[in-house]
Amino acid sequence: MPAKPPSDPVPSGSGSHASAALLRLVADTVPVMLAYYESPELRCRFANQRFADFMERTADGILGTTARDILGEQTWQQILPCVQRALGGETVQHLCQQAGPDGRMRMLEFSLRPQLEPRGGRLATPGILVLVNDVTERLEAEQAVRQSEERMRKFAEATEEGLAFHRDGRILDANASLQRMTGYTLAELVGRSIFDFIQPEYRALAQEYTRRGREYPYELAMRHKDGHAIPIEAVGKTLPQQQDEYRVVVVRDITARKQAQERARFLALHDPLTQLPNRRHLMLQLARTVATAQERRKRSAVLFVDLDHFKTVNESLGHEAGDQLLCEVARRLQEGVKATDFVAHVGGDQFVVLLSGLRGRAAAAAAADALIERIRAVYTIGETQLSPSPSVGISVFPDDGYGPDELLRRADAAMQQAKESGRGTRLFYTPDMEGQPAEVLQQEHLLREAVFHDALELHYQPQVQVASGRLVGLEALVRWRHPQRGLVGPDDFIPLAESRGLITPIGRWVLREACRQLKAWHNEGLALVPVAVNLSAIEFRQRDVAGEIARVLQETGLEPQYLEVEITETTLMQHAEHTRATLQALQAMGVAVTVDDFGTGYSSLTYLKRYPLDKLKVDRSFVADTPADGDDVAIVTAIVQLARSLQLQSVAEGVQTTEQLTLLQSLGCELAQGFGIAPPMDVRRTRAWLHALPAAAS
Repeated sequence: MPAKPPSDPVPSGSGSHASAALLRLVADTVPVMLAYYESPELRCRFANQRFADFMERTADGILGTTARDILGEQTWQQILPCVQRALGGETVQHLCQQAGPDGRMRMLEFSLRPQLEPRGGRLATPGILVLVNDVTERLEAEQAVRQSEERMRKFAEATEEGLAFHRDGRILDANASLQRMTGYTLAELVGRSIFDFIQPEYRALAQEYTRRGREYPYELAMRHKDGHAIPIEAVGKTLPQQQDEYRVVVVRDITARKQAQERARFLALHDPLTQLPNRRHLMLQLARTVATAQERRKRSAVLFVDLDHFKTVNESLGHEAGDQLLCEVARRLQEGVKATDFVAHVGGDQFVVLLSGLRGRAAAAAAADALIERIRAVYTIGETQLSPSPSVGISVFPDDGYGPDELLRRADAAMQQAKESGRGTRLFYTPDMEGQPAEVLQQEHLLREAVFHDALELHYQPQVQVASGRLVGLEALVRWRHPQRGLVGPDDFIPLAESRGLITPIGRWVLREACRQLKAWHNEGLALVPVAVNLSAIEFRQRDVAGEIARVLQETGLEPQYLEVEITETTLMQHAEHTRATLQALQAMGVAVTVDDFGTGYSSLTYLKRYPLDKLKVDRSFVADTPADGDDVAIVTAIVQLARSLQLQSVAEGVQTTEQLTLLQSLGCELAQGFGIAPPMDVRRTRAWLHALPAAAS
């Protein structure tokens, strides 16, 4: 006999039709697959459209079909134990895999709910309501989250950088690297405020960084469990979450970097052999000593010390013995002066001692005599005893000069005279020790004629962007057309100009001529870039620099953003209030300020943050031997990083080779100039160079 067709689960009649329509609407609306199977054969009595579509049947065509036929043998065998439990009256859930209509394997969550009816004193199961939920996407998402968390866990354990997760400052988790870095266990970290582990002087900075949700790296210090401070670089990232966002902080121990920077700064200012200050350090200290002596109306003295017959020690005992002798002399000099005095090794076998707060020349003579006796005492180098004698030249401020260069040069001249007079003695400077005075007067006369009769000229050196080669500026460099020697550079006449009161008119001419010429080039449609002019410390101190610049800009028509001034570290250190007021006036005007020859000074690091500055120039002496010289590379790296941390542009001078440019780009140095890019050029050649410049490079 044919199988009995399934009966309609809803009674007949108009009301029944309405209920059936409502049931169908509800069933087709719910976001799960739904079907009802009648026992014992488990034939489908009802299915919503979602269930029928997944099983690739029509809603009517699926009725009367058994669950085994619909699901297929493989799925049926998986679900059969659950069906048997459901027929026994138990609500059962089961997860299984089945191919969907598109052929893709889907993860289905079956919920089998028996229909229970009392029959003959017991409960019977006339049918099972089947709810099927496609949980493929949910499980895949959960799997992705687990995999992501596992990757994060592995990364957190593998990285040497410390990781801390926190919400509102409260630490939620930390990796093993952070625990090793701080000395705290995870239990000691979790639940604590992350700011408890920051050094007090950086705590407000860290709190403000977190409050604003900033995500750039910055430097600070945290406290180790044993109490010592650890310099770190930290960067925070905000990670959104459904409940609430939290922050992850990546911490890098930069102790080695700081030590390298300190070493680079030390090497920039000290002699690596004797550990004494070098010539650069000496010149800045001498400028400070002179300024202090002038304010207090005290005398200071420069003692230039040269070891007699040192060459014989090197030739007979070897350079290692010579180095030992230099180190011992350095130690004796340091021990033989007051704490307020200063000892430097300026090269070879030459030392310089600065004596401050002297009452008169007699005190300088007594100090020099004591040092000579101390140096003469016997040295034991290896198995050899030595008794070297020094020749000492002395110049006194203000008797023998006012400027650092002048005082050092005259002490050197006195030392040379002491050597010629029999060695092992000391002599004070006298005017006849510096060559022919008539020649000096003649050079002064020629320079005055040059200043007031237009015998000076400007050359211009391009400054480019390291990464792209694009022209970003020109530096104006003064030259003197000497009647006998031809074209000479500033090193040959600027010291004379400063000592003879000519630097101010030269500086005024350079400023006006550079602004006039640049405005003329702008009017021709040439590259719209600024021009930089150099100002000496004397000009900065004696002139109303800001007022003069404002007048020159107005007279020439050059806009302020196209003028830059370059000053030395010595300028920053002298007359701090006057300097700050002048720089602030220039900033308000729109004129940029560059610190020239950076790295050749001493304590200007403390001044940088006080003044409105725009650029730091890396001195050419540091660039010249890169990339071969590791010490110079370290110094350049430190200066570039310092500039970046202070939000200043870094400029490398004296770039000669492609290798140097490549190194500078890798270090993040932004700008460069030098003969390897373009030499200083006169007006005619500069104009031709600008005309030939590709549009993309301007």
